[in-house]
Amino acid sequence: MDAVPDSAGSEPTADDPAQAERIERFWERATAQASEWGAARHAADLGTPAAWSFGDSPDLADDLVALVLRGDKTATASAAWEYEVDDEPLPAPGDLSIVLDGSGEPQALIRTTEVTVVPFDAVSTDHAHREGEGDKSLAYWRAEHERCWRGTLAATPYEFDTTMPVVCERFEVLYPK
Repeated sequence: MDAVPDSAGSEPTADDPAQAERIERFWERATAQASEWGAARHAADLGTPAAWSFGDSPDLADDLVALVLRGDKTATASAAWEYEVDDEPLPAPGDLSIVLDGSGEPQALIRTTEVTVVPFDAVSTDHAHREGEGDKSLAYWRAEHERCWRGTLAATPYEFDTTMPVVCERFEVLYPK
């Protein structure tokens, strides 16, 4: 089954100390490999990065993190309005994140390498391909992201529009390698 867009990622709940401990242990293992990251080494002094999963369901989170670990997924996209609604900053190059699977287990440490904000209808074929989902085509990307954002934006003051701002993010896997 083809995966659907990953824009509606979720974060672990703060009231799960066991999960927080697993994330912290993962971070400790990852930072032990910091000499391989180059400039990201200083991040070990900044505290544990945000941990979240791609997608809006456990099955989708599993599918998408598997694409990341295989190297098929090196990009993601989200509706810029979601950051505004959640009062969160846009991602920036150099940001680190711990990607969780569908059961909340940490699977990958990624570093954002590039962020651009473009209208939905200006997302490139290259970006769609880098997301690694479905047949990797722009047509697939547009259909699935429109479907997803029509649903997720329904709970916000915004609604899907082909000119809406989309945050296109590229990333690299730092751990495991």
